[in-house]
Amino acid sequence: MEERETIIGLEIHCQLNTKSKMFCGCSTDFRDNEPNTHTCPVCLGLPGSMPMVNKRAIEYALKVAKALNCTIREESEFSRKNYFYPDLNKAYQITQYDKPLAECGKLLIDGDNGEKEVRITRIHLEEDPGRSVHMGTTDRGKYTLVDYNRAGIPLIEIVTEPDLRSPKEARKFLNKLRATLEYLDVFDSEKEGSLRVDANISLQGSERVEVKNISSYKGVEKALTFEVTRQRNLLRRGQTVARETRHFVEARGVTTSSRSKEEENDYRYFPEPDLLPLRVASWIDEITLPELPDARRERFITQYGISPEHAKTLTGGLKLAEFYENVATINPALAATWTADYLLGELNYRDFSIDAMPADLFRELLDLIA
Repeated sequence: MEERETIIGLEIHCQLNTKSKMFCGCSTDFRDNEPNTHTCPVCLGLPGSMPMVNKRAIEYALKVAKALNCTIREESEFSRKNYFYPDLNKAYQITQYDKPLAECGKLLIDGDNGEKEVRITRIHLEEDPGRSVHMGTTDRGKYTLVDYNRAGIPLIEIVTEPDLRSPKEARKFLNKLRATLEYLDVFDSEKEGSLRVDANISLQGSERVEVKNISSYKGVEKALTFEVTRQRNLLRRGQTVARETRHFVEARGVTTSSRSKEEENDYRYFPEPDLLPLRVASWIDEITLPELPDARRERFITQYGISPEHAKTLTGGLKLAEFYENVATINPALAATWTADYLLGELNYRDFSIDAMPADLFRELLDLIA
């Protein structure tokens, strides 16, 4: 029996690193504070409260759109997406639907068979719901608490076309996207919950399954790998793959059935009556982009004379690239080898951040070796 092609599309929710929430003035710096202490009538959705758009969030979203080669719509619009979960206490989410901020972009990655262009369908703005805290595991918890400090945090949702063909390609795309967002200085990957992924996966000719709210890059690859195996086994036994939403249980490395897949009309979208349409396409000319990962990789090869493989590794994250430039003055080639092959491997093994390694100390070590 011929193996069916794997088809994957991603919906990536990224928290924008603004100081205040999307539609109110509540601080986004809540992670060391007590639950439900960074809230107001607007982000709690209390009757009579009126949202106001965060201009900085719009600017950050436009910066991402420009970096991903998107087209900015002349007019975009906020809508109400109607559904109820305990962490969405007003029973609707302010998001964008048929008139998103930006469309038709692309991002180049190292695919399974060489360089690959992954198309970006759309980028739209929305507010984050609150956070459900399950007492126990997600599927076996005795009860759930809700913290609304996160409710209203500015999000961009980046939706890809189904261009990815393996779980490995999906992880590579996420790593490249994360690096791009870090270079743009609009996103902090160190913050809990700053990036979450919904992955749509099918085998050619079969139904599509959505795996919701995966919270780590490794988790995306593991969840999709499990789904490929599960769906192939069903088809080999002559069974069908159900169109449904599933949840990834990271502790067990499996996906579990959550509910039947909602259709768009289930959400009863309609234009948000309290917000005017956005006309911000003209802002894009005033937005300047920093040196992005691909450009820095080429500069490292030219300026420091290091190999393309080392340059690719060293520009895979902003902090790592900055660390390398800080120590490259001793001996660029030696610094690249030790940073990419030895230091990074050791830090990854011990689950440490590059910030844990003092650059001055490492420079002294390289000086002794040189």
